[in-house]
Amino acid sequence: MRRSADLPAKQCEQCQRPYQWRRKWARCWDEVRYCSERCRREARLARRLA
Repeated sequence: MRRSADLPAKQCEQCQRPYQWRRKWARCWDEVRYCSERCRREARLARRLA
């Protein structure tokens, strides 16, 4: 089993908080940009309003 400190991490483009690799992102980790569905929705809304 891997320790959480050994997993790769990124910073969310919307909220700027760090988040770590999750198993469900194993195939698309390079494409993941947001830490949550909420941040993804807010980013889309901000782009639409700008």
